[in-house]
Amino acid sequence: MTSDRRKWVSVAEEVATALRVDAAQRDRLGAEPVAEVAALKQSGVLTIADWDTQQAVTRVIAAADANVGHLLGYHYLQVWRSGLFDNPAFDAGDDLFWAGVSNPLDTALDLEPVGGGYTVSGRKTFATGAAVADRLVVSATRTDTGGKLTFTLDARAEGITYAGDWDNIGQRLTASGGVVFDRVFVPEEQVLGGQDANTPRLSLAAIGFQLVLSQVHVALAEGALAEAAHYTRATTRPWFLSGVDTATADPYILATYGELVADTQAAGALVDRASDLLRDASDRGADLTAEVRAEVAAGITAAKVFSTRVANHTTSKVFELCGARATAGRYAFDRFWRNARTLTLHDPVAYKARELGAHYLTGEAAPFTGYS
Repeated sequence: MTSDRRKWVSVAEEVATALRVDAAQRDRLGAEPVAEVAALKQSGVLTIADWDTQQAVTRVIAAADANVGHLLGYHYLQVWRSGLFDNPAFDAGDDLFWAGVSNPLDTALDLEPVGGGYTVSGRKTFATGAAVADRLVVSATRTDTGGKLTFTLDARAEGITYAGDWDNIGQRLTASGGVVFDRVFVPEEQVLGGQDANTPRLSLAAIGFQLVLSQVHVALAEGALAEAAHYTRATTRPWFLSGVDTATADPYILATYGELVADTQAAGALVDRASDLLRDASDRGADLTAEVRAEVAAGITAAKVFSTRVANHTTSKVFELCGARATAGRYAFDRFWRNARTLTLHDPVAYKARELGAHYLTGEAAPFTGYS
């Protein structure tokens, strides 16, 4: 680990420590994450440019609060995704928080050409982090040609309103509600470019989203294990038939922790490998081939499939390690499971497994979609 990465990981650990203090209370309130984004800005982590450092910092913070880690991972993703267009006019700015409005199954935004640019109108149902962002990366469809363009906007531009309707059981502090655009002006110079489905490098954005989700899956398992371990050491009582004096000496508890730790570490290693593959593919620029892109997609898909299983299993299993009293509301252990259950439904993991199986058996490449 480089000295610079070590420094930023240390900063992330400080942020994570602060987030853990009131994570349960903030989850219960479910307010917009204004203070959380402010804390990210104050720490300086939004400005990290090194890919591997971004990945490490995202996981550290997501283990403490999966909501904030999700927001941070998507921030890095939107800045990186915007850079894929190689548009010299794009400027990530200093200390700005970025979010995206581009749900691929929700193509309800229309771009109408006007003098000096376009106007965008319509509603997107989900847009993680948009309501608390400084800048947005938006995708919409031209009304004249049917082509899709990606562009940036000031998140407070006239004509943008946020529905505040995110009311799901998990990831409650991700500001993932709807966004409405009412003839919002898009200057020509803020258009990043068109979405060419046949360009391997531009298509990396879709699997970039899958990587961020996989990172947060692993972090959820890590966070649940860390808090469960603290509870087990301090509070869990040994079962009266165990023949031991402490829960930490119970062979069943020890074996279960061992299995969960091994699974979580394996998922983390798989996600790290996927991250390396995507970084290297992105660095190839216009030289990236469809064949290499297919291998990267398969690597990220493997990480997504396994991390999904590990996140859901671990965040549920920790209750058995802590005991019945750990279900008390003040401990809020359920937030890990609720977050994992919500996040892992982002897109059907069964289709990811099918894609991976097809690639392994027949060499079939996953299609270029908003999810693969």
